[in-house]
Amino acid sequence: MPTSLGMALGLLLAGGGWLGSAWITQRLALAQREQVLAGIGEVKVRLATNAIRLDALAKRVEQLPMRDVDAAPARAAINELTAEVGLLGDLIHQVATTLADHDAALATMQSRVASAAEPAPMSAPLVVIDPEAARQERLRALATERAETARQAREQAEAERAAVISTALSEGKVEVYLQPIVQLPQRRTRGYEALVRLRLDENTLLLPHEFLPVIEERGFGPTLDALVLTRALAIARHLGSKEGGLFVSCNFSTATWGSSKALATLARILEKYREHTGHLIVEMPQSVFRGLDPTSLGLLGAMSANGVRFALDQLVDLRLDPVSLFDRGIRFVKAPSALLTAQADGQASDIAAGDLSTLLARASIVLIADEVENDPAVADMIELGVTMGQGPVFSPPRPVKPDVFAEPAPVPAPTVPAPEPAPSHAAEIIGYPVPAAPPPAQAVPERQSFRSVLRRATA
Repeated sequence: MPTSLGMALGLLLAGGGWLGSAWITQRLALAQREQVLAGIGEVKVRLATNAIRLDALAKRVEQLPMRDVDAAPARAAINELTAEVGLLGDLIHQVATTLADHDAALATMQSRVASAAEPAPMSAPLVVIDPEAARQERLRALATERAETARQAREQAEAERAAVISTALSEGKVEVYLQPIVQLPQRRTRGYEALVRLRLDENTLLLPHEFLPVIEERGFGPTLDALVLTRALAIARHLGSKEGGLFVSCNFSTATWGSSKALATLARILEKYREHTGHLIVEMPQSVFRGLDPTSLGLLGAMSANGVRFALDQLVDLRLDPVSLFDRGIRFVKAPSALLTAQADGQASDIAAGDLSTLLARASIVLIADEVENDPAVADMIELGVTMGQGPVFSPPRPVKPDVFAEPAPVPAPTVPAPEPAPSHAAEIIGYPVPAAPPPAQAVPERQSFRSVLRRATA
């Protein structure tokens, strides 16, 4: 009997030790699996971040002013890295999905074994996990995480770009390009439009649509307009020294047109350089002109009184009143060539495109066809009676020479000719006798009246 009891106790202790070892092994396996899953999740996040950075790098390479031959190796390398990152992401995702499916199958099997070994009619119902639903949920969570990471990276890139643009504007890195406005049909240059560019560095030059939204969002529109206006006035001063009555036109931002304070500041600049405003034209969008308040209209009148001429730009329709435009200081109307062509083809309009130039000319307003792309469009504009044109077919915008912005050299004061030196005596140089001095000039006798002579004779 004691022997049997001892054997039973030994078996019981051995079974307990085996169960403890199995429990410890299971816990270690679970901990290792959690670490693997956590590592896989971190790798997926880093791959997503690198994919976003590669996309941003590809966009920067596309914006660099390089030839296609030089940019092709960089683009090929970026595409190859993007493909590898995508492949690694797919592999990691497949590993994570396999592990999740294995865990779900193992949990299902353990639940079935437990329910078969220990039936408990009053126990809580077992929760069966659907592997496909779990996989779809993980995919949704991963997609949300990637979208959030991409949004943060995009916001950070936009903030950095806005900071660079603001710094360039504060440092005055504004460049002006000129596109000619020509007389039709002779194509003789009559003026120029000043188009603004922003220089970030030696190889990066931004066009207006790339930096104007950032500048207007941060409230720097009036600052940019003041810089452009001063450069346009310098160009107007240079054109004033040329023959032919050339002019230069410039644009203001929407924020400036909507602020009476900003318009007053620009009006003071124009007042200071009144002698150059005869060669300057300020362009104004049609939508802005129709929405000006009385204060802004008064400032426009003050500018017009100082000799500033205005041009109505960015036309969306031909509903115009030439006499009213002239009274507001409008001397030019710039209409897109596509709009004029569409109106000439039969679209409804208050003024026929073929009569627009004549009606404006009666009010001393010149019609300019803008965005003329090719020679057939030039022929169409001439047929419609347009007298001036602007667009790529005539010339692309070109940078202004630096000497145009240089201050004019001061006019030298008239010099008084120096008195000629007295001729030196030849005798002092070659040994000849000194010539005799000229005889002294005899004094001219003073003329006396006849009465004075008679008085002396009878004294």
